[in-house]
Amino acid sequence: MPIQSERVQKALSLSNQQFKRLFGVNKETFHTMRNILQQAYEKLHQHGGKPSKKLLVEDRLLVTLQYWRKYRTMEHLAYEYNTVKSYIHSSIVWVEETLIQDGTFRLPGKKALISKDSTPRTIAIDVTEHPIERPPKNRREVIQTRRSVIL
Repeated sequence: MPIQSERVQKALSLSNQQFKRLFGVNKETFHTMRNILQQAYEKLHQHGGKPSKKLLVEDRLLVTLQYWRKYRTMEHLAYEYNTVKSYIHSSIVWVEETLIQDGTFRLPGKKALISKDSTPRTIAIDVTEHPIERPPKNRREVIQTRRSVIL
């Protein structure tokens, strides 16, 4: 059993109903996700590498669940976990990609969503907080713009 942080211990001490209300999943589902992520983390570091000192695997999972459940900004999560926004982002992406690659929590395909009697089912997908694509800055244009503003 891996070392648990105080946050994880506090979360797991809640009743099943409170845990589900706060994080959006049952404790059993949390443990399943944790085991998948722990195996992936161990596989990633089996040939060495620097272990993460910032957040444990379970903390990364809690961050991701809070992000999914409450739509908290990455900046708020970074403040709460005493780290930076970029690390929170990379942790969420790692958890999502690892769980998707495992396939245990995969959504059904389009064909499975349409039942045999041809009545379509409804599924909602949240697409909040996407990285914004910005055009690359051209140094000459920036300098010329600054010069024209000064003159």
